[in-house]
Amino acid sequence: MSGAAYTTADLMACAIARLLRDGETVFFGLASPLPMLGVLLARQTHAPRLTALNIPGGMGDAVARLPRSTVDAVLAEGSRYLFTLAEVFDLSARGRLDTALLSGVQIDRQGRINMSVIGDPARPRVALPGGAGAALLLPTAGRTILWRSKHDRRTFVERLDYVTAAGRTSHVVTPLCLFERRAGRLEVASIHPGVSVEALQEATCWPVAAAPETPPPTPEELATLARLDPDNVRAAELG
Repeated sequence: MSGAAYTTADLMACAIARLLRDGETVFFGLASPLPMLGVLLARQTHAPRLTALNIPGGMGDAVARLPRSTVDAVLAEGSRYLFTLAEVFDLSARGRLDTALLSGVQIDRQGRINMSVIGDPARPRVALPGGAGAALLLPTAGRTILWRSKHDRRTFVERLDYVTAAGRTSHVVTPLCLFERRAGRLEVASIHPGVSVEALQEATCWPVAAAPETPPPTPEELATLARLDPDNVRAAELG
């Protein structure tokens, strides 16, 4: 175990990175600094042959430092190829996208997401930005890893107000735990250090059970995070 100090953002980036596999083709979308950092961390550690696709149309080949935005043009610099977002969707539809990293304002126990409306869809209390391609990616990518910077009962709900997308969710990374989808339902795979089962249950609308502790970041992972993100862009996710 690591005895070094670390933040929740550090732990979440590490949890995302550890789920990624060497040789995969991975896509992360808009407003996703933590997944972007997780992808870069994986490439710098155990998955050097990972292909990272992004919104600006690059493959992230030359990215050595986390930009402040997931649409920064630096993400396309040095790429072997440039492509459109439509081509990412086509890649996924053809079964060639291994992993998509997505999020949702609401997430239910089946791993479905709501990015559309809060409240009655006919008279919503809040109009959300929409799925931005999630309805295509979630059912067609080999798997989807969801992430959310908040973990409370408004986010992890028993029933979605609106199903924006459903499909092949494999894991959900949160500030409190790591969920894994088993037999069609999200179950707790690990609980982050310092989080009790009681606190996790209070923040989740379905029953949760005790689980192993999430391994904290190693000194090597922390050193790599500091090198990749010296401006601590990742902290903004949890501010």
